[in-house]
Amino acid sequence: MLARPASGALGAVLLAVVVPFESRSPATIDRLNELVAADMERVNTTILSRTGSEVTMIPEVANHLISSGGKRLRPILTLAMARLAGYSGAGHVKLAAAVEFMHTATLLHDDVVDESEMRRGKLAARMLWGNEASVLVGDFLLGQAFKMMVEVASLKALEILSSAAAVIAEGEVMQLGAAKNTATTEDDYLAVIRAKTAELFAAACEVGAAIASRPKDEQSACRSFGMNLGIAFQLVDDALDYGGMAAKLGKNVGDDFREGKITLPVVLAFRRGSESERTFWRRTLEEGEASDADLEHAISLMTKHRALEDTVKRARHYGAIATDALALFPASAMKEALEETVEFCICRSN
Repeated sequence: MLARPASGALGAVLLAVVVPFESRSPATIDRLNELVAADMERVNTTILSRTGSEVTMIPEVANHLISSGGKRLRPILTLAMARLAGYSGAGHVKLAAAVEFMHTATLLHDDVVDESEMRRGKLAARMLWGNEASVLVGDFLLGQAFKMMVEVASLKALEILSSAAAVIAEGEVMQLGAAKNTATTEDDYLAVIRAKTAELFAAACEVGAAIASRPKDEQSACRSFGMNLGIAFQLVDDALDYGGMAAKLGKNVGDDFREGKITLPVVLAFRRGSESERTFWRRTLEEGEASDADLEHAISLMTKHRALEDTVKRARHYGAIATDALALFPASAMKEALEETVEFCICRSN
């Protein structure tokens, strides 16, 4: 089903494209939130205490993003996996806070690299404090994350999260190489989002089982759940950028297009298109020559070639792998909540 996009200036186009998610009933993460609510309160307290600094700008910049209404899905997953694995200590709280700091740092850095103006429905920190402050406060948060990892005194947890930090940085550099390059293949793009987005999901889940000293196969299963959930999450984001609503995205619809980002809907539409259509993609994305009507035309090409629909189908495939990864664990309320979280991440625009 497709509603005709409203026309207007490229920077303010409001779209009403309905992406076919085929959800049977609205999925939420309410159950997961309820199950980890007590632990999450402790995480939030830890986050607030660790953003403190005598350098006034640091808490100002950090709290601008941290308090801006994100779902905190990654630290929630750390808490949930620790509980699923039977962990009874307190180290998962600091590790969850460390995961959130790592995520926040990457967002601060991303907005500088992408020259983004909006983040979670608010002005990006770089628009208020500048690029230099955003990068440096991101570095501060990474430092605090590693301090908390050391305090937990789990070498395995430190190994997982420090390795993730390196892989995420590699993903950022890989994305720079793919930026505005219409020759990017689907495999190339998946490699980028595995590193840039899914790796932190994977580490957040794996570390919860690791501190519970669960067998290697269970730790691997938790990592697989996070990795495949992370891929699905990003693919849905890709589709939503062309088929969602600004209020739900927390950013302007079409930001990926304006920034010349090569995402999976673009890859599919480019590969399936005619030579004249490929010329359009090269002009708008590689050369950056986009007129007011180009975003609307881009969406029409994606609709013609089923690029948005097939991107969501890919997301469902990875979501199914994530759900299957939980099969090692016995039935429980936490397992059911995690399974519903997969559905929520895929169907969250409904």
